[in-house]
Amino acid sequence: MAIDKETVKHVAMLARLAMSEAELERFTEQLSAILDYVEKLNQLDTSAVEPMSHALALKNVFRPDRPATPIPQEKALENAPEAAEGFFRVPRIIE
Repeated sequence: MAIDKETVKHVAMLARLAMSEAELERFTEQLSAILDYVEKLNQLDTSAVEPMSHALALKNVFRPDRPATPIPQEKALENAPEAAEGFFRVPRIIE
């Protein structure tokens, strides 16, 4: 499947890409080659191939949840640059 220069120019405009005439020529050739390859792949019989979600068999390793020991308020605030009334004091960001 060939792609023409006007289509590449249109896609570049949609993507807000400025392209020189040489770049348009090069991308037109490259995109045509890619589409030709995809067309070849579409001709393959994949009816016996089972779909997969990933090329590698991955398995997440999870640890069982454990109840967390709460940190005492004084310990949580001991390294705070500034604390007030048992809370972290942060700079005001709303004017």
